[in-house]
Amino acid sequence: VYRRVLSDNSPAGVQFQVLSNPEFLAEGTAVDDLTMPDRVLIGGQPTAAGEAAVASLASVYAHWVPAEQIKCTNVWSAELTKLVANAFLAQRISSVNALSAVCEATGADIDHVASYVGSDPGVGKKFLKCGPGFGGSCFQKDILNLVYLCRSAKLPEVADYWMQVIKMNDHQKTRFGQQIVETMFNTINNKKIAVLGFAFKADTGDTRESPAIDICGTLLTENAQVCIYDPQVNEAQIRRDLGAFDLKRMSVAQSAYEACEGAHAIVVITEWGEFKTLELGRIYEAMSKPSFVFDGRNILDQEVLTALGFRVHSIGKPRSWDWRQEVY
Repeated sequence: VYRRVLSDNSPAGVQFQVLSNPEFLAEGTAVDDLTMPDRVLIGGQPTAAGEAAVASLASVYAHWVPAEQIKCTNVWSAELTKLVANAFLAQRISSVNALSAVCEATGADIDHVASYVGSDPGVGKKFLKCGPGFGGSCFQKDILNLVYLCRSAKLPEVADYWMQVIKMNDHQKTRFGQQIVETMFNTINNKKIAVLGFAFKADTGDTRESPAIDICGTLLTENAQVCIYDPQVNEAQIRRDLGAFDLKRMSVAQSAYEACEGAHAIVVITEWGEFKTLELGRIYEAMSKPSFVFDGRNILDQEVLTALGFRVHSIGKPRSWDWRQEVY
């Protein structure tokens, strides 16, 4: 399309080439990803002029990227590689999140299962950490682009397959929110819930497609008092992201300790390093009782929490407490 538009509007005699040079940068490590990439991908037309253009761009990268890491192909292969790379990563996350539900139902431990499965070199250990769902600007967008491409090519079964990755991600966010309500005696009306983390992942202030939006939305819809703390996301951004909900019961704290004071439950959504070193005893003493923890990232020590007196639900872990089974 770009070539046709440019060709039809260019002065006579003007020569040009359209190249595809997708980026593979991750938020929080973008500079390192640019200066020390695991690969550089350049796509061009399979013509002499196209190959010359690809070689010209490759020579720029050659100043700091080893030649064997510069991959040259055609435009469609380069474009599709970008979409598929993110689709594969998202697929792994949705797969392990789906298994987290199986683990909870059977008494298995998702961290153990993921570790042992990941020890198979054909699988690998990366992107096998379960959580409340993936977010960010790339995964969902690129999968939807891939789905659109499949449907345009009249490949509905293939489109449905990749669409299921997004559906599973949406289900995980909904499931985690519903578990909070069900575990707290099926009502969180007027209960204070401390939400730790709002960015879609640690080491960034980006909230695009963050699972925190859906989970906080569930809590607000159930009339909870939601107090949010994130070290990098400001209150204005949080209010914009939650603008579809009634925010009279929503507040933003300046520290995790402030958010947890008087709370009935803590919900960990983002794996910020500072949450791993919180003084849990101090927090427990300041909370309403019974005190609940819903660890959506499995970054807190479940045994320590339980010993302090918390009712703990860690995603993908065997349930340590269920009010329906408690003997009075």
